Amino acid sequence: MEKIYIGRVVSTHGIKGEVRVLSDFPYKKKVFFDGGVLLIDDLKYVIRSYRQHKIYDMVTLNNYKNINEVEFLIGKKIYVDRDAMTFHDDEILDCDLMEFLLLCDDLEGKIIEIFQASPFNKVVRFEVKGKSGLFPLNNKNIKIDKSTKCIYLRKEDVVFDED
Repeated sequence: MEKIYIGRVVSTHGIKGEVRVLSDFPYKKKVFFDGGVLLIDDLKYVIRSYRQHKIYDMVTLNNYKNINEVEFLIGKKIYVDRDAMTFHDDEILDCDLMEFLLLCDDLEGKIIEIFQASPFNKVVRFEVKGKSGLFPLNNKNIKIDKSTKCIYLRKEDVVFDED
């Protein structure tokens, strides 16, 4: 079973056993739903209810009905089983994108990091021939080919770090 990191439990909420989850996972509808299964410390937990509140994903788990029963989850990382999820052709996880080859005009490179620069923009840090740079993942000129595991971009669409 391959696990995908979803987020972590940051606190409890109220007295009825609800937990606050901090997650930047882009496909939350595939994870957070009544009856969905979360993996915490390699144990399966079934979601009884889900809602969003501010920046948090609020989850109540089966068999837990009060705050005292869920406090042990605070700080725990949450995963899901990759096999339990299906993705469309235009959907790709950051962890998968890290394995793609970067082709910038005539140069080959690799992705070093993907981070959330704003709520609506992810930025990729990459390295090509010993130089590092950045490009926004939402740039329309960037082509991601899942079949060849390549990302195609042009030098004018990237910003290289200064020497």
